[in-house]
Amino acid sequence: MSTVEYDLLVIGFGKAGKTIAMTRAKAGDRVALVERSRDMYGGTCINIGCVPTKTLLTDAHLHAAASSGADDGTALSSAQNRRDTLIAKLNSVNKKLADDAGVTVIDGDAEFVAPHTIRVTGGSDELTVTATTVVINTGSTPVRPDLPGVDGPRILDSTRIQHVPGHPERLAVVGAGPIGLEFATMFAQFGTSVTVLDHSDVFLKRFDRDVAEAVHSDLEKLGVTILSGVDVTGFTSHDDGVDVSYTGGDLQADYILLATGRRPATDGLAPDAAGITTTDRGAVRVDEHLRTSAEGVYAAGDVTGGPQFTYVSYDDHRVILSDRWGDGSRTTAGRLIPSTTFLTPPLSQAGMSEEQAREDTEGRGHRLDMRVKNIADIPIMPRPKILGEPQGIAKFLLDVESDRILGCTLYCVDSQELINLVAVAMSNSIPASTLGSMIYTHPSSSEVFNALLG
Repeated sequence: MSTVEYDLLVIGFGKAGKTIAMTRAKAGDRVALVERSRDMYGGTCINIGCVPTKTLLTDAHLHAAASSGADDGTALSSAQNRRDTLIAKLNSVNKKLADDAGVTVIDGDAEFVAPHTIRVTGGSDELTVTATTVVINTGSTPVRPDLPGVDGPRILDSTRIQHVPGHPERLAVVGAGPIGLEFATMFAQFGTSVTVLDHSDVFLKRFDRDVAEAVHSDLEKLGVTILSGVDVTGFTSHDDGVDVSYTGGDLQADYILLATGRRPATDGLAPDAAGITTTDRGAVRVDEHLRTSAEGVYAAGDVTGGPQFTYVSYDDHRVILSDRWGDGSRTTAGRLIPSTTFLTPPLSQAGMSEEQAREDTEGRGHRLDMRVKNIADIPIMPRPKILGEPQGIAKFLLDVESDRILGCTLYCVDSQELINLVAVAMSNSIPASTLGSMIYTHPSSSEVFNALLG
């Protein structure tokens, strides 16, 4: 077993880690990046998360628009092939970018033996790596509930479902969060009969009820059945399918998707050996500068237990660069983080809910102004109608006295782009009326700002 020394060691090839690694290598530091699987060069997002799933969703949407969802398996197979081709290219490109930047990529499993000493194991080979600065960027892993029969061959997580063989006629999705609903949308558009088993009594609990009801209605029109307030109690696998038992009944499916969340991936990392504290769920505890309890050791991305978005991980890299090699002015405090669930149309949100905004304004002696319209009823916003997707709703929550946007939910075509402009306005205290008075190209989805804020 040999020992090597670096200025910076990054554990995990995710968004924050790879960006820090390449930035510091280009600055002249000796940098190593440890990744346990060559299939994950580039991180979760490009290999098994955002990019591959949105590729499948796009192909499903195009297929449904062209054929009303009927599929003999050819469309799904074609989408899977396109997904694999794209991901293989991105995986290779990420490795080359790291190599070209001067980053030493080490394949293997990392385990702390001291705050700045990590043992890397690859097969029978072991390597000890020491570094002045360490960044933990190991991401998250799917939660697999402890239920009878959960290890059956047709019970898949969000990674394995992307290569489901053939074309499932019936799919049961356990979980009604973003992952579950995106896959439910995708498979329904490929013609699969989808049932979502939702543990919560309230569908899309963190969204306002008018928005949640609109989403629920559209999913049902798409052919997705949603069972709320049910607990799955077990699975029984057969050669040609699997039975799902839940409180109140049973159903049969060809495959099950477990979309029951993801947890920080710290198994085997031995953070205790480095004096790094973690939560009960295994998340690495960090402060607003993303410092861990061990001096010179940082953590970024999903492994910290925060919002599981690749763009949050990207901002994390800026926070760490600022603290370790800059003026320390950038922190995670007060970050406004928009989100999008890629349904049809996309569902995006930033800021407060209606209840939160009402409490906030009343607590400050201000008034709340709610601007809400169905997308189909906005005549100056024809783009959704042109695309044949007029469904949806737009909702702005405004502080009357300050003319500020407190919260926004956009369930409409292009909302994944629009919500970013809203977040810029909110973060920089740009008045709502300013956003509404701007001149926008036509026809464009941004005309929703003229319609509701002008």
